[in-house]
Amino acid sequence: MTKIKAVLDQETWVAVDVPEEFQAIVLSLSSTYSSVNGMEMPSTDDNSKFSDHRSTSQEPTYSAKNIADNGKVTSGTGENKVEFTSQTENNVAGNLKSTLQTIVHGGVGYHMVNCGLILLKMLSEYVDISKCLPSLSLEVVQRVVEILKLFNTRTCQLVLGAGAMQVSGLKSITSKHLALASQIISFMHSLIPDIRRVLFLKIPEARKHLLMSELDRVAQDYKIHRDEIHNKLVQIMRERLLANLRKLPQIVEGWNGPEDNDVQPSQFAKAVTKEVTYLHRILSQTLLEVEVQTIFRCCCAGL
Repeated sequence: MTKIKAVLDQETWVAVDVPEEFQAIVLSLSSTYSSVNGMEMPSTDDNSKFSDHRSTSQEPTYSAKNIADNGKVTSGTGENKVEFTSQTENNVAGNLKSTLQTIVHGGVGYHMVNCGLILLKMLSEYVDISKCLPSLSLEVVQRVVEILKLFNTRTCQLVLGAGAMQVSGLKSITSKHLALASQIISFMHSLIPDIRRVLFLKIPEARKHLLMSELDRVAQDYKIHRDEIHNKLVQIMRERLLANLRKLPQIVEGWNGPEDNDVQPSQFAKAVTKEVTYLHRILSQTLLEVEVQTIFRCCCAGL
């Protein structure tokens, strides 16, 4: 618990490329339940279907173990690059891996930040413990519930609550930060059913119902959190649109004057177009198309 809280408090909410080992973790979680029930396991060639999500960057990245041990992941360039720790700098030569721009689950690609990858690795380790030590399965499920709750609550405090401005030095919480937080929360929400199926394979029937209900409540909390982030994005855009609409009466007065030959858009039109275009560009780079459409539909409703 202390570790994931520390990682979250250091998070700067910048997108990072995804080492393929993390995609393998997702595949493993998705396939474990199927293999136990006699269904065919995905082959290693299944990774080829993620080729469309590969980064063109050839920067070195690190194994899932190194990331979990050191609390940092490094990949990509420019704004996508997270600093090395001194320990991982010494291991560059032995850990060259190809990377993905998104992590894919259920056919959907999600942009990731450092804390999301570390949480995924920690969840994978809990799953491994449950497989190797079935007697600890109950405790493992309880720990997973606790860590998922903490991650969701602390992320909300840092991004929606703007706590990251104090603990990690962000100057402001931008629409980009909100969009990335939405992606991480959406990814974890989509992964919870797979985690539940894998962990509950070893849980006694008498205890399953209560634990399932608790994990379902966690999943619902993640969904609510994601919706709140989207509502915040709607609020930001509405505030900008309303600020421009307040200037409209003065502009309308000019429309009643003598007709001129000025074919340039008004300052009002330019300002509104600039605000809408900026937000659309930021969100469309990060969120799913259907989410962007929903947000903009809500922005226009009631204006």
